[in-house]
Amino acid sequence: MNPRPIRILGIDPGLRNTGWGVVEADGSRLTFVACGAVHSDAAQTLEKRLRQLHDGLAAVIAAHAPDEAAVEETFVNRDPQSALKLGQARGIALLVPALAGLGVAEYAANLVKKTVVGAGHAEKAQVAMMVRVLLPKCDATSADAADALAVAICHAQHRGARALAQKIAPRIAL
Repeated sequence: MNPRPIRILGIDPGLRNTGWGVVEADGSRLTFVACGAVHSDAAQTLEKRLRQLHDGLAAVIAAHAPDEAAVEETFVNRDPQSALKLGQARGIALLVPALAGLGVAEYAANLVKKTVVGAGHAEKAQVAMMVRVLLPKCDATSADAADALAVAICHAQHRGARALAQKIAPRIAL
């Protein structure tokens, strides 16, 4: 009996726009499910913007019922205030799936790009193009949604090795 496909939610965190993408992985076969972005209103206070991101991601999880989630790690920004705000949005991106009972994996942007494009320093346009190649029915109209789908694809490719490492790690005495 074949195991059922795993539904993966990929998240590309951002305070203005948090991209999301859902794929199903059935062995090595990937199927596009849905994608989009959760937007926060820049005219609102920070706590209200974070609440908008929370509520939007919670609605995505309720609508698409993923089994697992993956979040892109953020790079260090030169502007400390921007980095702090992005970190808070990233916290929401990690918290919402965890509150829904999902396992949450994190992937560096370079690993996501290397997995999807083959080069760790690929441009956004290259990532979006490869996402469309790997998921032909994909309708990502924003870079945020395409990046989130790339995170989901990366997780689909690395989840087996990650699970094995987590299973073995407790047995290794340091």
